[in-house]
Amino acid sequence: MIHYITGGERSGKSSYAQNLALSLSNSPKYIATSRIWDKNHQKRIDRHISDRDERWTSIEEEKELFKHILPNDTVVIDCVTLWLTNFFIDTKNDIEKALELAKEQFDKLISIDANIIIISNEIGMGVHAQTEIGRKFTELQGWTNQHIAKYADKATCMISGIPLKLK
Repeated sequence: MIHYITGGERSGKSSYAQNLALSLSNSPKYIATSRIWDKNHQKRIDRHISDRDERWTSIEEEKELFKHILPNDTVVIDCVTLWLTNFFIDTKNDIEKALELAKEQFDKLISIDANIIIISNEIGMGVHAQTEIGRKFTELQGWTNQHIAKYADKATCMISGIPLKLK
C-alpha cells in the first residue's frame, strides 16, 4: 500500500508519517533521501534521527529506494523533494530527464507488497520562484507529486499539523 503525505515545510508531515508507520509495524524502516548539503542541513537530519527510537532501522539512499524495501516492510521515505534534487543536480537541471528517472524509480516501488509511506512537499503553493532553476524544479516537483498521488492508495495533505484526507 502506498501512503502519500504532502504539505508545506514544517506542516507536520514527518511526525504524521512516523506515527502512521508505528501504527502499522513495530520495526519500520526510515529511508532518508537527502545528501548532506551544509551544516544547517546536517542539524536538520540529526533532529529527524533523534525523533526516532530503537524500533526504527535508518537507511540513507539517494535514488534507488526500491533496493531497501522487502515484502511486508513498513517504510517511511523522507522525502521526495530531496530525492528529486539528487536527480535534478545529477542531470544538470534537465527536468525531462530527471522526471523520467524519478518515475522509473518510483514505478519499481508499486509492485512491492509493503506499506510504503512517501513524504513530499507542495512547493508550488508558495511564492513564485525568482530564478529559472527554481521554476524548473517547482515544475519537476509538481509533476512528480502528481505521478505519485495517482498511484497512491491513500493521500493526505498536512496543513498546520492537521491531516486532510485527499484520497
